[in-house]
Amino acid sequence: MVTIGAAFWGLSGTVAQNLFQENNMSMAWLVTVRLLVSGILLITLGFFGSEKTKIFTVWKHKKYRVKLIVFGILGMLGVQYTYFASIDEGNAAIATLLQYLAPAFIVFYGLLRYKSLPTFIDFISIFLALTGTFLLLTNGKIDGLTVSGSSIFWGVLSGLSLAFYILYSAPLIKVLGSKIVVGWGMIIGGIGISFFTPPWKVDMGNWTLSTITQTVFVIVFGTLLAFYLYIESLRYISPKETSLLGCTEPVAAVLSSLIWLEVSFGWYQGLGALLILLMIIFMSQKSEDDVKNTNHLEKGAGH
Repeated sequence: MVTIGAAFWGLSGTVAQNLFQENNMSMAWLVTVRLLVSGILLITLGFFGSEKTKIFTVWKHKKYRVKLIVFGILGMLGVQYTYFASIDEGNAAIATLLQYLAPAFIVFYGLLRYKSLPTFIDFISIFLALTGTFLLLTNGKIDGLTVSGSSIFWGVLSGLSLAFYILYSAPLIKVLGSKIVVGWGMIIGGIGISFFTPPWKVDMGNWTLSTITQTVFVIVFGTLLAFYLYIESLRYISPKETSLLGCTEPVAAVLSSLIWLEVSFGWYQGLGALLILLMIIFMSQKSEDDVKNTNHLEKGAGH
């Protein structure tokens, strides 16, 4: 479940890149529709689970109302928009890997917030993240970048947004449940961006069957099913194992970009991608005591 779900996430980024570059689809429109449709479907699924009693009653509590709105705009919409903007300006492979710098940002936050000393794993993880990012973006050449500066800007901002998403959503998910938090977060984020990019304003004159199929894949498989499979996997394996197997996402994004879109990827970039994956693996091996001593924070599931 987690492997297939994470692979869907990674593939959806590559499919989105093809839609932006080959079909001239509006990045903001795809983000809007993806959030609204997936959010509505996820909340609908919630009616068939143990969380159904909380779906609407959550809005009766001011504390949760405010937190859900903040999460929907800054967390959910922030992650989705910056990630797809990075893809639009560059490619899905590098955008996904830059987003996966989020664990390193969380470590930095924990060290600064609680003034605690970094553990050995923290040192190694930060070193791998910085070195991997340098190689990924330069292919070993200091005088040149492999993607545009705007793509790097949005990609790093995506990593920061994901770090906020994880930190801010963790206590909400613990109380309300993942489907409710992520479902309402998607709907709120979708409504927020709709003021700037209405979902009904789209030029479908040059759409083909392939365009429709790819759009459905990004919305249904790359969002709804990916999240559902990821969350359901937690019923059978531990969060640590789920986090580790979640590395399938950047791998799927890189391989599909190389094979399908024929994105150029140098040897040093490949080494950089490997170092970032190693960073993720190191972070997933942190014990519960390490996490508490470093940042006193819990991870939240979702993407």
